[in-house]
Amino acid sequence: MASKFENFTSEDRIDVSLLENDVHYLYGDIAEDNVAQAIKWILHSNLKKKPKRTLTLYINSYGGDVYQMFALIDVMKNSYHKISTIGIGCIMSAALMILASGAKGLRYVGKNTGIMNHQHSDAIESKMHDLRASMKENVHVEQRCFQILRDATGYSLADVRKKFNNPSDQYFTAKQLVDLKVADHIL
Repeated sequence: MASKFENFTSEDRIDVSLLENDVHYLYGDIAEDNVAQAIKWILHSNLKKKPKRTLTLYINSYGGDVYQMFALIDVMKNSYHKISTIGIGCIMSAALMILASGAKGLRYVGKNTGIMNHQHSDAIESKMHDLRASMKENVHVEQRCFQILRDATGYSLADVRKKFNNPSDQYFTAKQLVDLKVADHIL
């Protein structure tokens, strides 16, 4: 009798093994294709509600699409199972928000991880009325990012603005990220 994995590549076998062990690896740009895979992984895991368990999401990304980030965070926050996040390699921009959105007490960051936060609005050149509409949306995006960090850290909104609203890129060490309550443990 043929194995159900007979026609699988070694990469397919690894993916199946990770799925069976409640692990997903989100890497590269935070974009539609890889976020869709992460969302499907969470939804698939939520089909089996008993027993309640912890899903582990490894993240290695320079960031990317803020709206895809919001989609993944919404699914994470509504998961029946807790989601542990582990930042490795680089956790920047949108990837930092995803890391911070893991279950409190289950957010890890590698000791050698490159970590960066920056303002989450885009500079847009356009006609004046389009520019005003874009500026209004940028304010909404920034407010949602501040809310994510507030929820992740327990800081007041004013403190989040003081600590994370720097006009230039902010780079952190793993220890600083734990001290800021964005992550809970250093690997």
